[in-house]
Amino acid sequence: MIDFSAIIWGYIYVVTIGIIAMTIYGMATRPNIVKKLILLSILSDTGNLIAVMLGVHSGVIKPPVFPGISFTNHEEVGSDVLKEFSKSAVDPIPQVLVVTAIVIGLAVLVFLGYVSLLLYQKYGTLDVRLLEKKIKGEAK
Repeated sequence: MIDFSAIIWGYIYVVTIGIIAMTIYGMATRPNIVKKLILLSILSDTGNLIAVMLGVHSGVIKPPVFPGISFTNHEEVGSDVLKEFSKSAVDPIPQVLVVTAIVIGLAVLVFLGYVSLLLYQKYGTLDVRLLEKKIKGEAK
């Protein structure tokens, strides 16, 4: 029998890696700083997607489940309920790391956007080839 779930996950991984390759290529070849910032944002989001997918799909690391310990005033649940929960639950560590990465990525993008604005105000262009010439004093 064909496992369609594995085929779909494989397709998602291949597409995600393709997006990463395209963004790295675009960042290396596009001379405009704003386009580079957009591609950096896409690269960051794709990396976060991979981290979440690894947390959901790995199945190796299970979230901590404490049988017999109640952290609230609710009744204790049986071990069969905990086993069922641990089969369907995802690892929370990648999700926490992704939230942190989103905040840090946003801060970096805002900072780089501000630096880009200052470069444009000072040199009148966001093309890295022209910026290099203007900074060296070769172009007007």
